[in-house]
Amino acid sequence: MPELFYKTISWDCKSTWKKSASNTLWCLLGCSIGDFGTILFFQLSGIPFPIMGVMALAIINGLITSILLETFILSRQMTFSDALKTAMGMSFISMVAMEVAMNTVDLVFAGGVLVWWVVPLMLIAGFLVPWPYNYYRLKKYGVACH
Repeated sequence: MPELFYKTISWDCKSTWKKSASNTLWCLLGCSIGDFGTILFFQLSGIPFPIMGVMALAIINGLITSILLETFILSRQMTFSDALKTAMGMSFISMVAMEVAMNTVDLVFAGGVLVWWVVPLMLIAGFLVPWPYNYYRLKKYGVACH
């Protein structure tokens, strides 16, 4: 295994779990806007498009809206240029994992259709999947997007 995995961190730091949860929730909000919006658009418009194509577009749009939200939030603390660079430098591993988890839940439980009862399941999966990774990055490197 790479050396990175041999180095241990403390997984019992409540303040880091709290901060990483906050970071994950902000990312979830940004990703959900683009993700849900894309799925709902295709669902309501009736445009014939393959479900996997809709899911791929939902992931891309989720990443875009997350970056836009992060840029907006960070631009209140720094210059717009620095905010955009910081938002673009966020962990795409975390965001992609979040998006894939959300869309997998939607596909498995609702066949890729956005229904009210699947949304909470999607959000829970979208939060829980990247949260430990976000904790790890914050604890190991002090890297957070907020």
